[in-house]
Amino acid sequence: MSTFHLDKLIEEATVDCYNEFEEITGIFTLLEENLVVPFTTKLLGVDVTVERVDLNKSGEIEAVCRRGHERQRVPVVDLPLPEPKPKGAEWIDVSETCRLHIVFYFFVI
Repeated sequence: MSTFHLDKLIEEATVDCYNEFEEITGIFTLLEENLVVPFTTKLLGVDVTVERVDLNKSGEIEAVCRRGHERQRVPVVDLPLPEPKPKGAEWIDVSETCRLHIVFYFFVI
């Protein structure tokens, strides 16, 4: 994805945001609306089904993955995506870019 396209998506998600929490919530909302689930991917060498995305109490966006009756939450930025990527996966790139920007901001100050 081009930097220009990524910047436009970030702008769309964060246009009315006043702080980091609102930015994360905006990105989560658009990820939840646009990522087509369920889809199958591999975690630790086994097939899992990504059922949905969720926002945890720490403000991290997680993928809720299932294999059989077991469920595991994985940060979406750490989720290996299948090829071809599911529709809406570009929002995972947005969440990763914003997370890196926020971490860098805290280290610089």
